[in-house]
Amino acid sequence: MDAATSSSMLPVTDRTRVRRLPARGVFDRAAIYAILDEAFVCHVAFAVDGQPYAMPTGFARLDDALYLHGAAASRMVRQLAAGVDVCVTVTLVDGLVLARSAFHHSVNYRSAVVLGRARLVTDVEEKRAALRQFTNHVVPGRWDELRPITDQEIKGTAVLALPIEEASAKVRTGPPLDDADDLQWPVWAGVVPLSTAAGDPLPDVHVLPGLTPFDRERLRQRGRA
Repeated sequence: MDAATSSSMLPVTDRTRVRRLPARGVFDRAAIYAILDEAFVCHVAFAVDGQPYAMPTGFARLDDALYLHGAAASRMVRQLAAGVDVCVTVTLVDGLVLARSAFHHSVNYRSAVVLGRARLVTDVEEKRAALRQFTNHVVPGRWDELRPITDQEIKGTAVLALPIEEASAKVRTGPPLDDADDLQWPVWAGVVPLSTAAGDPLPDVHVLPGLTPFDRERLRQRGRA
């Protein structure tokens, strides 16, 4: 199942309802998936004995679940595998919104929040599919080019699945929202667009001669699957 075949709208719950500027709230599953699929890093928030943590980590979406991975001994993996409540967030910054007052400065952004409880993936084939998705989430098609993963590597990697059942997005677009009295203030106002761009690939010293250089244009395919 993918974004096109899943239920199109996620339910609005007390935990996902957007209370500050609710018009910016988005509950369309495809829109939320698009934000998740474009991001490289998420932040995983959870509490241990009252102490909150927010851990940045890589992730991937496969169908209607987010997958996380790490060492089995890591605090994050141990706590999430035990069934604690978790909040996973991603944010994409699209532009700096420069207003005529400090009060109305902002950013254009797309953010997504996924709430729930993760489960430890024990099925080998599901784990293999998740690891494949992690790799291809960074560079589409990369998995099939690589030395095949070993059973020991699969065994040594902990994978967690978080169902995308309670989630929302929040999006800001457009110019600054200045007060009418400020429109004649003599300062430039508008939006400075921001984007993530790949630089020139730097080859490893051990790259075999005759291999085709990495094509950074492949990164443009991210989030389009």
